[in-house]
Amino acid sequence: MSPVAGDAPRVDASVTRAGAVMALGTVGSRITGFFRDVVMIWAIGTTVFAETYNVANTIPNIIYILLAGGALNAVFVPQLVRALRNDADGGKAFADRLITAIGLVLLVVTVLTVIFAPLVIRSYAYTFSHSDSKADYDVAVTFARYFLPQIFFYGLHVMFGQVLNARGKFGPMMFTPILNNVVVIVTGIIFLTATHGHAVTPDSVSSGQVRLLGIGTTLGVVVQALALIPALRATDYRFRPRFDLRGKGLGHSYGLAKWTLLFVAVNQVAYVAVVQLSTAAGLHAADTGYPGRGFTPYTKAYLIMLLPHAVVTVSVVTALLPKMSRSVHDGRPDEVRADIVSGLRLTGAAIVPAAIGFGVLGPSLCIAMFAHGSTTVDNAQYIGFVLSAFALGLVPFTVHYQLLRGFYAFEDTRTPVTINVWIAGTNVALAFACNAVLPDRWVAVGLAASYSLSYLVGVGISARKLSRRIGPLGAEVLRAYDRLIVAGVAAAVPTLLISEICYRHWGNSTTGSMVTVVLGGASLLIAYLVIAFRMGISEVADLVSNVRTRLGR
Repeated sequence: MSPVAGDAPRVDASVTRAGAVMALGTVGSRITGFFRDVVMIWAIGTTVFAETYNVANTIPNIIYILLAGGALNAVFVPQLVRALRNDADGGKAFADRLITAIGLVLLVVTVLTVIFAPLVIRSYAYTFSHSDSKADYDVAVTFARYFLPQIFFYGLHVMFGQVLNARGKFGPMMFTPILNNVVVIVTGIIFLTATHGHAVTPDSVSSGQVRLLGIGTTLGVVVQALALIPALRATDYRFRPRFDLRGKGLGHSYGLAKWTLLFVAVNQVAYVAVVQLSTAAGLHAADTGYPGRGFTPYTKAYLIMLLPHAVVTVSVVTALLPKMSRSVHDGRPDEVRADIVSGLRLTGAAIVPAAIGFGVLGPSLCIAMFAHGSTTVDNAQYIGFVLSAFALGLVPFTVHYQLLRGFYAFEDTRTPVTINVWIAGTNVALAFACNAVLPDRWVAVGLAASYSLSYLVGVGISARKLSRRIGPLGAEVLRAYDRLIVAGVAAAVPTLLISEICYRHWGNSTTGSMVTVVLGGASLLIAYLVIAFRMGISEVADLVSNVRTRLGR
């Protein structure tokens, strides 16, 4: 029987349960994150002032995304699992030493970045220091001094969360970002009230208003990290700093971590290029009458693109990683392959239609979300254009993310770095090409498309390298995704017709966009399910069955 058409993906029941808990927490954090983005765009808009805020806030954020999305957890979960199983104290001392060591490194990095905040801003957004308005640079540096301490607390959140994950407690790490989002939402509402909904600029914003945004945004991260302490105590784990770090079994972890740090560094090179190019293009576009075409649309569209990935893929894969690590430890690489294939097939059933939905409904979705307060319909629609470009890369990004977990299960952190060099290099080359040939107002869209195409390169390389270790992956997974894509594209046809009818009737108005999203999204979902069931796509049937079971419970 065909592995695509007939066999349901083999997913362990404990993985499904853990994935469901994490998905619930992630859905909650993403919903509140959605309102956070909406409120902040209403409050600060998408023009130059928003650029200063978002660039400064993204520096610690991107480090968190890299660490939580595949660095610290991928490296240290296998180590913590081994210590939990083999150490007489259940891995308590090992976890204490590991958190102490990572905490010291993060503290040093945080202090240095705060001291050298002006240099940090120049390295990420050189254009601010050469803007016609000196206030652009000054406000960005001030925001950076408020935001850079987040690095330490994001790191604590990740490390505390990995101790919980290794002990089988997956929910708290996924739920605590809700507290962060609530704090920032309140901060944004207070700022919106203080400015009476009027747009502010770096020249007009007061020091008190900057302080409000700075302290409120960082306070959310502090609350997110410290909220994990009660959950740790509930597992009978109480962190105690330990400085006896030499000769205690951390050498292997450090050896793995050096490649993880290199992985982060490679990503940072590409990210610095994107921030530099997008901020410069945004300021130049504003000078020619096209404000709101810089880094802010890029980063907001990117976060929306990550929503289905975070809800579905991260939940499933985070639950699978400890299981795959145990399979490797027990000498069963065939089970690693089976878990990766089942994970790819299961997540693809949700990620493929999400990518198609973003591609078709992106502009309408962003108008409905963001065209309020300080943000115009035109600027909100532009975020949607960037989102449509990111949609091209959602599937390869998700597939690549899962394939890397196969390497991490084998405690191989070197191979992901070499693959990432190709991804980052492709991204940078395409980004500079877009900057050279596109008008400034379209550079951010081109940068999103460059990011998407770079992950097509990453998938090809990572699949080939991992197949050498655990057996062939390509044919079985490709057959599944071919069928999912056919179902998704066919389902998009009525959605396009609905979008065209709504546009002819309401234009790009907020009301018309809301109707388009509701009717078009419902049409896409229903048509996708009907077509998938008619085609006998077992991945979709299995996903629907899991969802119905969880809702029933």
